[in-house]
Amino acid sequence: MSHARKFRQQLAAPGPIVAPGCFDGLTALLIEQAGFGCAYLSGASIAFTRLGRPDIGLTTMTEVANVISNIRERVDIPLLVDGDTGFGNALNVKRTVRLFERMGASGIQLEDQTLPKRCGHLDGKQLVPVGEMLGKIRAAQDARLDADTVIIARTDAIAVTGLDEALERGNAYIEAGADVLFIESPLDDEQLTVVGQTLGSSIPLLANMVEGGKTPLHSADELAALGFKVVIFPGAMLRMISRAGSEYLAALYRDGTTAGIIERMFDFKTLNKVIGTDTMLADGDQYAYKK
Repeated sequence: MSHARKFRQQLAAPGPIVAPGCFDGLTALLIEQAGFGCAYLSGASIAFTRLGRPDIGLTTMTEVANVISNIRERVDIPLLVDGDTGFGNALNVKRTVRLFERMGASGIQLEDQTLPKRCGHLDGKQLVPVGEMLGKIRAAQDARLDADTVIIARTDAIAVTGLDEALERGNAYIEAGADVLFIESPLDDEQLTVVGQTLGSSIPLLANMVEGGKTPLHSADELAALGFKVVIFPGAMLRMISRAGSEYLAALYRDGTTAGIIERMFDFKTLNKVIGTDTMLADGDQYAYKK
Protein backbone atom coordinates (compact mmCIF):
# COMPACT_ATOMS: atom_id res chain seq x y z
CA MET A 1 0.00 0.00 0.00
CA SER A 2 1.35 3.44 -0.88
CA HIS A 3 2.04 5.97 1.85
CA ALA A 4 -0.53 8.27 0.22
CA ARG A 5 -3.18 5.55 0.45
CA LYS A 6 -2.22 5.01 4.10
CA PHE A 7 -2.92 8.67 4.77
CA ARG A 8 -6.26 8.43 2.97
CA GLN A 9 -7.16 5.56 5.26
CA GLN A 10 -6.18 7.63 8.29
CA LEU A 11 -8.46 10.42 7.08
CA ALA A 12 -11.34 7.95 6.79
CA ALA A 13 -10.74 6.38 10.22
CA PRO A 14 -12.24 7.73 13.47
CA GLY A 15 -10.30 10.14 15.65
CA PRO A 16 -7.81 12.94 14.99
CA ILE A 17 -4.53 12.55 13.12
CA VAL A 18 -1.56 14.09 14.95
CA ALA A 19 1.34 15.02 12.65
CA PRO A 20 4.44 16.33 14.44
CA GLY A 21 6.72 18.56 12.41
CA CYS A 22 10.07 17.36 11.09
CA PHE A 23 12.80 18.90 8.99
CA ASP A 24 15.23 16.10 8.14
CA GLY A 25 15.69 12.35 8.15
CA LEU A 26 16.58 12.13 11.84
CA THR A 27 13.60 14.10 13.13
CA ALA A 28 11.27 12.14 10.86
CA LEU A 29 12.77 8.90 12.18
CA LEU A 30 12.20 10.01 15.77
CA ILE A 31 8.55 10.72 14.93
CA GLU A 32 8.11 7.27 13.38
CA GLN A 33 9.87 5.54 16.28
CA ALA A 34 7.65 7.38 18.76
CA GLY A 35 4.65 5.67 17.18
CA PHE A 36 3.08 8.50 15.18
CA GLY A 37 1.38 7.47 11.96
CA CYS A 38 2.10 10.66 10.06
CA ALA A 39 4.67 13.48 9.93
CA TYR A 40 4.53 17.05 8.65
CA LEU A 41 7.45 18.62 6.80
CA SER A 42 7.46 22.24 7.89
CA GLY A 43 8.59 24.84 5.39
CA ALA A 44 9.41 27.22 8.23
CA SER A 45 11.61 24.60 9.88
CA ILE A 46 13.47 24.06 6.60
CA ALA A 47 14.15 27.80 6.38
CA PHE A 48 15.25 27.92 10.02
CA THR A 49 17.57 24.91 9.81
CA ARG A 50 18.99 25.08 6.30
CA LEU A 51 19.27 28.84 6.01
CA GLY A 52 19.14 30.13 9.58
CA ARG A 53 16.56 32.57 8.25
CA PRO A 54 12.85 33.30 8.87
CA ASP A 55 9.95 31.80 6.92
CA ILE A 56 9.51 34.62 4.40
CA GLY A 57 9.69 32.80 1.08
CA LEU A 58 13.46 32.32 0.87
CA THR A 59 13.49 28.54 0.39
CA THR A 60 13.18 27.01 -3.06
CA MET A 61 11.22 24.12 -4.49
CA THR A 62 14.34 22.02 -5.02
CA GLU A 63 15.56 22.61 -1.46
CA VAL A 64 12.27 21.28 -0.12
CA ALA A 65 12.34 18.37 -2.58
CA ASN A 66 15.80 17.33 -1.38
CA VAL A 67 14.57 17.20 2.21
CA ILE A 68 11.53 15.13 1.19
CA SER A 69 13.84 12.67 -0.56
CA ASN A 70 16.07 12.31 2.49
CA ILE A 71 13.09 11.72 4.76
CA ARG A 72 11.39 9.24 2.44
CA GLU A 73 14.57 7.21 2.17
CA ARG A 74 14.50 6.75 5.95
CA VAL A 75 10.83 6.42 6.99
CA ASP A 76 7.68 4.77 5.68
CA ILE A 77 4.93 6.76 7.41
CA PRO A 78 2.85 9.27 5.41
CA LEU A 79 4.50 12.65 4.98
CA LEU A 80 2.56 15.88 4.56
CA VAL A 81 4.64 18.57 2.89
CA ASP A 82 4.38 22.34 3.11
CA GLY A 83 4.45 23.45 -0.52
CA ASP A 84 4.09 27.17 0.25
CA THR A 85 2.42 28.89 -2.73
CA GLY A 86 3.56 26.20 -5.16
CA PHE A 87 6.56 28.46 -5.81
CA GLY A 88 4.83 30.47 -8.53
CA ASN A 89 1.77 30.27 -10.75
CA ALA A 90 -0.37 27.26 -11.70
CA LEU A 91 2.35 25.86 -13.96
CA ASN A 92 4.84 26.07 -11.11
CA VAL A 93 2.29 24.27 -8.94
CA LYS A 94 2.14 21.41 -11.43
CA ARG A 95 5.92 21.05 -11.42
CA THR A 96 5.99 21.25 -7.61
CA VAL A 97 3.36 18.55 -7.19
CA ARG A 98 5.04 16.19 -9.65
CA LEU A 99 8.46 16.66 -8.06
CA PHE A 100 7.25 16.36 -4.47
CA GLU A 101 5.28 13.22 -5.36
CA ARG A 102 8.35 11.61 -6.91
CA MET A 103 10.40 12.46 -3.83
CA GLY A 104 7.82 10.85 -1.53
CA ALA A 105 5.19 13.35 -0.40
CA SER A 106 1.86 11.82 0.64
CA GLY A 107 0.07 15.15 0.86
CA ILE A 108 1.01 18.59 -0.48
CA GLN A 109 -0.15 21.84 1.09
CA LEU A 110 -0.69 24.94 -1.06
CA GLU A 111 -1.61 28.39 0.22
CA ASP A 112 -3.26 31.50 -1.21
CA GLN A 113 -0.61 34.08 -0.36
CA THR A 114 1.20 36.26 -2.87
CA LEU A 115 4.90 35.90 -3.51
CA PRO A 116 7.04 36.20 -1.50
CA LYS A 117 4.95 34.41 1.13
CA ARG A 118 5.56 34.56 4.86
CA CYS A 119 4.83 32.47 7.92
CA GLY A 120 1.12 32.21 8.65
CA HIS A 121 1.66 33.61 12.14
CA LEU A 122 3.53 36.71 10.95
CA ASP A 123 1.76 39.96 10.09
CA GLY A 124 1.82 41.66 6.70
CA LYS A 125 0.56 38.82 4.49
CA GLN A 126 -1.24 39.41 1.18
CA LEU A 127 -3.62 37.17 -0.74
CA VAL A 128 -3.91 36.19 -4.39
CA PRO A 129 -7.40 36.47 -5.97
CA VAL A 130 -9.69 33.53 -5.26
CA GLY A 131 -9.74 32.60 -8.94
CA GLU A 132 -5.96 32.29 -9.02
CA MET A 133 -5.98 29.91 -6.06
CA LEU A 134 -8.76 27.84 -7.63
CA GLY A 135 -6.60 27.45 -10.71
CA LYS A 136 -3.71 26.26 -8.54
CA ILE A 137 -5.90 23.65 -6.86
CA ARG A 138 -7.05 22.35 -10.24
CA ALA A 139 -3.47 22.35 -11.51
CA ALA A 140 -2.38 20.32 -8.48
CA GLN A 141 -5.12 17.77 -9.14
CA ASP A 142 -4.17 17.47 -12.78
CA ALA A 143 -0.47 17.11 -11.99
CA ARG A 144 -0.55 14.32 -9.41
CA LEU A 145 0.37 10.93 -10.75
CA ASP A 146 -1.13 9.07 -7.79
CA ALA A 147 -4.81 9.83 -7.30
CA ASP A 148 -4.33 9.14 -3.57
CA THR A 149 -1.92 12.06 -3.14
CA VAL A 150 -3.74 14.51 -0.89
CA ILE A 151 -4.05 18.17 -1.87
CA ILE A 152 -4.30 20.44 1.16
CA ALA A 153 -5.63 23.93 0.43
CA ARG A 154 -4.72 26.65 2.90
CA THR A 155 -6.12 30.16 3.21
CA ASP A 156 -4.51 32.96 5.19
CA ALA A 157 -7.55 35.20 4.86
CA ILE A 158 -8.32 35.51 8.59
CA ALA A 159 -5.23 37.64 9.18
CA VAL A 160 -5.73 39.71 6.01
CA THR A 161 -9.45 40.30 5.53
CA GLY A 162 -11.16 38.45 8.37
CA LEU A 163 -12.99 35.25 9.22
CA ASP A 164 -15.93 35.72 6.83
CA GLU A 165 -13.71 35.78 3.75
CA ALA A 166 -11.71 32.85 5.11
CA LEU A 167 -14.92 30.83 5.27
CA GLU A 168 -15.92 31.95 1.77
CA ARG A 169 -12.54 30.99 0.40
CA GLY A 170 -12.71 27.70 2.26
CA ASN A 171 -16.01 26.83 0.63
CA ALA A 172 -14.62 27.78 -2.79
CA TYR A 173 -11.57 25.56 -2.27
CA ILE A 174 -13.81 22.68 -1.24
CA GLU A 175 -15.84 23.09 -4.43
CA ALA A 176 -12.60 23.14 -6.44
CA GLY A 177 -11.78 19.67 -5.14
CA ALA A 178 -9.31 20.17 -2.27
CA ASP A 179 -8.96 17.01 -0.16
CA VAL A 180 -8.15 18.76 3.13
CA LEU A 181 -8.81 22.38 4.13
CA PHE A 182 -6.45 24.47 6.27
CA ILE A 183 -7.85 27.75 7.65
CA GLU A 184 -4.71 29.39 9.02
CA SER A 185 -4.47 31.33 12.27
CA PRO A 186 -7.89 31.41 13.96
CA LEU A 187 -7.40 34.04 16.63
CA ASP A 188 -9.42 32.53 19.49
CA ASP A 189 -11.62 29.64 20.53
CA GLU A 190 -14.67 31.33 19.05
CA GLN A 191 -13.10 31.41 15.59
CA LEU A 192 -11.91 27.81 15.93
CA THR A 193 -15.45 26.79 16.80
CA VAL A 194 -16.98 28.68 13.87
CA VAL A 195 -14.50 27.15 11.42
CA GLY A 196 -15.14 23.65 12.73
CA GLN A 197 -18.91 23.97 12.81
CA THR A 198 -19.16 25.69 9.43
CA LEU A 199 -16.77 23.55 7.38
CA GLY A 200 -15.94 20.42 9.35
CA SER A 201 -18.84 18.39 8.02
CA SER A 202 -17.83 19.07 4.40
CA ILE A 203 -14.13 18.27 4.40
CA PRO A 204 -11.33 17.13 6.76
CA LEU A 205 -10.01 20.25 8.47
CA LEU A 206 -6.40 20.85 9.48
CA ALA A 207 -5.51 22.78 12.64
CA ASN A 208 -2.07 24.34 13.09
CA MET A 209 -0.68 24.47 16.62
CA VAL A 210 2.17 26.99 16.83
CA GLU A 211 3.55 27.55 20.32
CA GLY A 212 3.44 31.31 20.90
CA GLY A 213 1.53 31.88 17.65
CA LYS A 214 -1.82 33.50 16.97
CA THR A 215 -4.01 30.43 17.60
CA PRO A 216 -4.61 29.17 21.16
CA LEU A 217 -3.07 25.77 21.86
CA HIS A 218 -5.39 22.80 22.24
CA SER A 219 -4.97 19.04 22.38
CA ALA A 220 -5.82 16.92 19.38
CA ASP A 221 -8.90 15.54 21.13
CA GLU A 222 -10.14 19.05 21.94
CA LEU A 223 -9.70 20.09 18.33
CA ALA A 224 -11.42 16.94 17.10
CA ALA A 225 -14.41 17.84 19.25
CA LEU A 226 -14.51 21.20 17.43
CA GLY A 227 -14.55 19.51 14.01
CA PHE A 228 -10.87 19.25 13.07
CA LYS A 229 -9.35 16.05 11.70
CA VAL A 230 -5.63 16.72 11.21
CA VAL A 231 -3.57 18.50 13.88
CA ILE A 232 -0.02 19.56 13.05
CA PHE A 233 2.64 20.73 15.49
CA PRO A 234 5.02 21.96 12.78
CA GLY A 235 7.70 23.75 14.80
CA ALA A 236 7.68 22.10 18.22
CA MET A 237 10.51 19.69 17.39
CA LEU A 238 12.76 22.51 16.25
CA ARG A 239 11.88 24.68 19.24
CA MET A 240 12.77 21.86 21.61
CA ILE A 241 16.05 21.11 19.84
CA SER A 242 16.98 24.80 19.57
CA ARG A 243 16.47 25.39 23.27
CA ALA A 244 18.37 22.24 24.20
CA GLY A 245 21.19 23.26 21.86
CA SER A 246 21.40 26.74 23.35
CA GLU A 247 21.53 25.29 26.87
CA TYR A 248 24.25 22.84 25.82
CA LEU A 249 26.39 25.60 24.31
CA ALA A 250 25.95 27.81 27.37
CA ALA A 251 27.10 24.96 29.62
CA LEU A 252 30.06 24.14 27.37
CA TYR A 253 31.08 27.81 27.22
CA ARG A 254 30.81 28.10 30.99
CA ASP A 255 32.38 24.78 32.02
CA GLY A 256 34.63 23.86 29.11
CA THR A 257 33.18 20.33 29.20
CA THR A 258 29.92 18.45 28.60
CA ALA A 259 30.37 16.30 31.71
CA GLY A 260 27.77 18.28 33.67
CA ILE A 261 25.01 17.83 31.09
CA ILE A 262 25.74 14.37 29.72
CA GLU A 263 22.61 12.94 31.36
CA ARG A 264 20.53 15.29 29.18
CA MET A 265 21.79 13.92 25.88
CA PHE A 266 22.00 10.63 23.97
CA ASP A 267 25.48 9.20 24.38
CA PHE A 268 27.38 7.76 21.41
CA LYS A 269 26.00 4.24 21.74
CA THR A 270 22.40 5.34 22.27
CA LEU A 271 22.32 7.61 19.24
CA ASN A 272 23.82 4.89 17.06
CA LYS A 273 21.08 2.55 18.29
CA VAL A 274 18.41 5.11 17.36
CA ILE A 275 19.69 5.51 13.82
CA GLY A 276 20.31 1.77 13.33
CA THR A 277 24.07 1.77 12.86
CA ASP A 278 24.64 -1.91 13.74
CA THR A 279 21.88 -3.06 11.39
CA MET A 280 23.25 -1.01 8.51
CA LEU A 281 26.82 -2.18 9.05
CA ALA A 282 25.62 -5.80 9.13
CA ASP A 283 23.74 -5.20 5.89
CA GLY A 284 26.90 -3.84 4.30
CA ASP A 285 28.96 -6.83 5.47
CA GLN A 286 27.01 -9.19 3.21
CA TYR A 287 28.37 -7.31 0.20
CA ALA A 288 31.95 -7.00 1.45
CA TYR A 289 34.73 -8.31 -0.75
CA LYS A 290 36.47 -11.28 0.84
CA LYS A 291 39.87 -12.31 -0.39
